[in-house]
Amino acid sequence: MPAPTDLTLASAADLARSIAAREVSPVDAVDALLARIARQEPKLHAFTEVYEADARLAAEGADRAIRSGHAVGPLHGVPVALKDLIDVAGRITTGGSAANRARRSAVTATIAQRMIAQGMIVLGKTHTVEFAFGGWGTNQHMGTPWNPWDLNDPRTPGGSSSGSGVAVAARMAPWAIGTDTGGSVRLPASFCGLTGLKVTVGRVSTYGIIPLSSTLDTPGPMARSVEDVALLYGVISGPDPLDPLTRGIAPADPFPTLRRGVRGLRLARMPAREREGVSADMLAAYDRSFEVLANLGAEIVDVDLPFTFADLVRASAITGAEAYFHNRALAEDAGAQLGDAVRSRIMAGADVSAAEYLATKRLQVELKAQFATATAGIDAILTPTTETAAIPLDTVDEGTLPSRFTRFGNLLELCALALPNGATAAGLPLSLQIVCRAYDEAMALRIGQAFQDATDWHTRVPPGLDA
Repeated sequence: MPAPTDLTLASAADLARSIAAREVSPVDAVDALLARIARQEPKLHAFTEVYEADARLAAEGADRAIRSGHAVGPLHGVPVALKDLIDVAGRITTGGSAANRARRSAVTATIAQRMIAQGMIVLGKTHTVEFAFGGWGTNQHMGTPWNPWDLNDPRTPGGSSSGSGVAVAARMAPWAIGTDTGGSVRLPASFCGLTGLKVTVGRVSTYGIIPLSSTLDTPGPMARSVEDVALLYGVISGPDPLDPLTRGIAPADPFPTLRRGVRGLRLARMPAREREGVSADMLAAYDRSFEVLANLGAEIVDVDLPFTFADLVRASAITGAEAYFHNRALAEDAGAQLGDAVRSRIMAGADVSAAEYLATKRLQVELKAQFATATAGIDAILTPTTETAAIPLDTVDEGTLPSRFTRFGNLLELCALALPNGATAAGLPLSLQIVCRAYDEAMALRIGQAFQDATDWHTRVPPGLDA
């Protein structure tokens, strides 16, 4: 495959192959991305900080290493962006809070160490909802990234990994890291037309990542294709002695099964009652997705779940209590510059009693067992990722969340993949969610790869990016 002429439009996998083949220099790739960032960042506001000088220096080092035969791996020289929850020693990590503008990291997160060890180049940090506690992508004090699919009217980028979603969608980074506690990888993937993987708890270390809910937080890759997501997932997964939740979890290699297709797999539609409240265009794209997968040989079945997805807002007792534990000092400081909606969400956790928290943890175990029984013999359950495409920012109700279809995956400790499956009449992305059993990320990626091999929704580029 010839090297791409516009390096910012190349997939991460294609860029890696071109760099490894010495058809493209990491210097040229970083230069092209930094130039695009310089053009688009004033409007799109995806980054909290761009490491321009360090990225150029790292690119020069990668170029020399590769040319001298000292490449450390297949991703050497490929740039990446990090959500601003992820510590890099000596760098500012705000967690999306203006109150943390001077918080300089003392350590480098395991996830960042693993990418850097592969020779990947960190372009900078991306915006997040404050403390990752919100699904629309808004940030009162540090600013809300602009969804690049509508350059005229600001729309929800999705949260909490808002900046990562915008940076990848706008081709300012080939891929990025987000975190997902109730949908925070999948929601921006939906609104920004990306592919995003919510991993099972323990698959990827959270050491060095500012916590929201330490029993539910899951870091994950956001990219423009399943192949890219699988590549990055393989790098960042695996046990870490600094994170007890990863003990006994083997490193992941999704590639042996990635292209096996879906023939013979049993894929479930969500219960019919869940269609209520979902936009007509999202439902139409959802139904067409099953037609695609059925034509590829999948068996489409119905499933009856023992709950509605909206019922599982009960997870908020866990998230709320743990968010309050981690962030109570700032939330209780009336002088701290904290967003009103986020402060309110954190302080709600103060009202969660020990009895309520433990009862919810017990309920979590019961619901996991009920779900396993209801889905026995099913390889995945598919839902829309969000109820609608991205909505105008001025219509956002901060008292609501767009995570109806995503939060159950966190509460039940499942894994899930979000990927584009259509577009509205106005060209806004629509999204499909593939939910699989715990630690079966390879199955979610396999189904997603088959879908993307048969469709081209993931190849669409937001119009007028350089306008």
